Amino acid sequence: MRQPTRWETRVDADPQHSHWYVERFRRMAADGADLHGEARMIDAMVPRGARVLDAGCGPGRVGGELARRGHTVVGVDVDPVLVAAAVEDHPEGRWLVGDLAELDLAAHGVDEPFDVVVCAGNVMTFVAPGTEVEVLRRLGAAVRPDGRVVVGFGAGRGYPFAQFFDDVRAAGLRVDVALATWDLRALEPDSDFLVAVLTAGGGRGR
Repeated sequence: MRQPTRWETRVDADPQHSHWYVERFRRMAADGADLHGEARMIDAMVPRGARVLDAGCGPGRVGGELARRGHTVVGVDVDPVLVAAAVEDHPEGRWLVGDLAELDLAAHGVDEPFDVVVCAGNVMTFVAPGTEVEVLRRLGAAVRPDGRVVVGFGAGRGYPFAQFFDDVRAAGLRVDVALATWDLRALEPDSDFLVAVLTAGGGRGR
């Protein structure tokens, strides 16, 4: 039996949480907030028309912007309410319901590897406890041999950065670049956010 994710546990406790989350970002977009910092970084890392997997896509904020910039985007999220919002608000992408710990894109007819996986929005802190290594392993398996996985999440959410680095190695990946922000500021010992660029080959790097 599949273990529920931390996100699903939160939604079980508050069935309106997903709807609140969708409307929160819709209001921010309507108010003109800059919601595309992650997408700008990913867009700069890949060629035009790249294949992008938005892992834990939520309502499509990051992947939708990348699709508008001309990339082929597939998004996956465990929450059907968020995926429905992505379909409605960002029809340029393809949006699927699924648990990242059981990610099986081939089952959805998605056989071609990706140039990059982006996992933003604190997604790694919402996966099911104990599945972090498996999630990272599956994200790494989704990219082509020289592709990259980019993960961003905040401190103080029950997933220490040091544990993440250990899990990266256990998943057969390595950290090529570790940053403190999506606009490329250096990671410091007291940074409260991490953006890690990962590639295959856990024997080198951090």
